[in-house]
Amino acid sequence: MPDTRPMNWARNITFSAAAVHRPATPDALRDLVARSAHVRVLGSGHSFNRIADVDENRAGALISLGGLPAGIDIDRAARTVRVGGGVRYAELAAQLHAHGLALPNMASLPHISVAGSVATGTHGSGNGNKSLAEAVRAVEIVTGNGETVTLARGDDGFEGAVVSLGALGVVLSLTLDVEPDYEVSQHVFRELPFQGLDFEAVTSSAYSVSLFTKWRGPHFDQVWVKQRRPLPVDFPWAEPAAEKQHPVPGMPAVNCTEQFGVPGPWHERLPHFRAEFTPSSGDELQSEYLLPREHALAALAALDGVRDRIAPVLQVCEVRTVAADAQWLSPAYGRDTVAFHFTWVADTARVLPVVSLVEDRLRDVDARPHWGKVFTAEPARVAARYPRAADFRALAERLDPDGKFTNTFVSHLVPRS
Repeated sequence: MPDTRPMNWARNITFSAAAVHRPATPDALRDLVARSAHVRVLGSGHSFNRIADVDENRAGALISLGGLPAGIDIDRAARTVRVGGGVRYAELAAQLHAHGLALPNMASLPHISVAGSVATGTHGSGNGNKSLAEAVRAVEIVTGNGETVTLARGDDGFEGAVVSLGALGVVLSLTLDVEPDYEVSQHVFRELPFQGLDFEAVTSSAYSVSLFTKWRGPHFDQVWVKQRRPLPVDFPWAEPAAEKQHPVPGMPAVNCTEQFGVPGPWHERLPHFRAEFTPSSGDELQSEYLLPREHALAALAALDGVRDRIAPVLQVCEVRTVAADAQWLSPAYGRDTVAFHFTWVADTARVLPVVSLVEDRLRDVDARPHWGKVFTAEPARVAARYPRAADFRALAERLDPDGKFTNTFVSHLVPRS
């Protein structure tokens, strides 16, 4: 008999639950949570590990919030928007733009859910841009008994409640800061060598800068430079691309957002991929490691030394910067960050040894793996890189004393007392 259990977007994870529950109302969600012994929430399915899975040896409910009303409520006076737990960035961005409002940044994929993104510390790009979680002003959580708790900026424990790994409860809604609408122009440049690279100058040259390499040689193959209008782009280190580009070799460039400096709405330029097309390559595994920005050149050199091992199983590697944030479990917590993101071929057996090699090469630069990607680092070593891990554990024990929302993946990384 074929396995009909639900799978993640990349189809490298088959979830333990036989089905996904899709409550249609907040009351139905609260009732389901209250009567379930074990609960995990599945966002848009763009995680590549078992962070969202229920434990196989526990009777648990895997819940999708996609059936709930979208619930996008804009407060112009307060410059905030309240979004339901199942809302994706593409939906939210279109609504904000229609009201003349914007988010400060977006991830490269607009397809992902807001709640799932911030819960795993997902980010965009830019020296001055913090993780997506930093835009959250309040989080509304359904706890184990079906009741609702709201933690707002300034409340005790708030900095642990946004990047929460789904370990505190079900996120019913988030309230985000917004700002006036703005335009962005996007340029793509080709062939930026590692030798003589002034990393700080390159990454500070625009609002958002993404550097792509296939690790076939000591250079970046593409540089995507996004600037808020009306500021011009000054990028003297590489030549402009003559044709529209896709960062993943062989994929159609039509899938990507507009290039050649054509100005457009923020939400149609800050992501790399258009919401109506398959993001990235669609047939892939992903890993990402975030480390102090001052170690960017050292990390480049370390990985360049093993590019002959990386390149055969790699589709593309993206290097971006993120400003330090205050979220306890954010990979950018407390430090200006550089992120090395790997889009691998969809072959777990070939990829995992290379992932371990990358982790070994980055061992001395305090790299933190993205919570939703593929990594092999020992859980204790990962947790040790988070100074507030013990505070998060105490918060989880306060909001979820019975451990209803934890699972093996989370408990290995942030063990409860």
